[in-house]
Amino acid sequence: MPAPIATALPASVMLPVHSALPLSTDLPEDIDVSDVVADVSDDGVSAPSDEASELAAVVDRAAEHGIKLSIVVLDEDPGRDSQLRDLATEVGAEEGGTVLVLSPSWVGTYSDSISRVLLESGQDRTYTGDAVVSANHFVDEVIEPGPPWALFTALIVAIVVIASAATFFAKSRRASVSRDDTAEKGDSASGAGTSYERQKP
Repeated sequence: MPAPIATALPASVMLPVHSALPLSTDLPEDIDVSDVVADVSDDGVSAPSDEASELAAVVDRAAEHGIKLSIVVLDEDPGRDSQLRDLATEVGAEEGGTVLVLSPSWVGTYSDSISRVLLESGQDRTYTGDAVVSANHFVDEVIEPGPPWALFTALIVAIVVIASAATFFAKSRRASVSRDDTAEKGDSASGAGTSYERQKP
């Protein structure tokens, strides 16, 4: 039986690795990124006309604090909330700065200068259903971050746990000492009785 023939590929030949390919961007349906970017490049806003001027004022307020902000407002919620973040990322790749994308129920953000932690903190304040109010809340949080309530809560819980453990340890120790004292008194009483009996005639 002939030996199997081994085929060697040249070092320059690379096999495709599908897992290494970047995932495609998931954008909301009927959204043309180039149109959105064109709107945003004008005044920082891509939104229905009845909200555009007020949102442009929010963009100007953010600029006064050194934040280049773009706001995109969609009339309807997309199929997935993650699509808003993908749209914000696409617009940010073209425009730079910070991008806030709002739909009636969801929000997505992107920034090349603000941390994801702060962005998400700002997002938590934007679920109002009103694009102008939501955008103002977002800017307020980014400009002057509120107290880190999550950290405060964690510290309080840790203090309570430590105090409870210390109290439990103290009570256990006190109970152990009390049992030892009781045992010693019992032994002393037993020894005294024995001595007395020995002294009887």
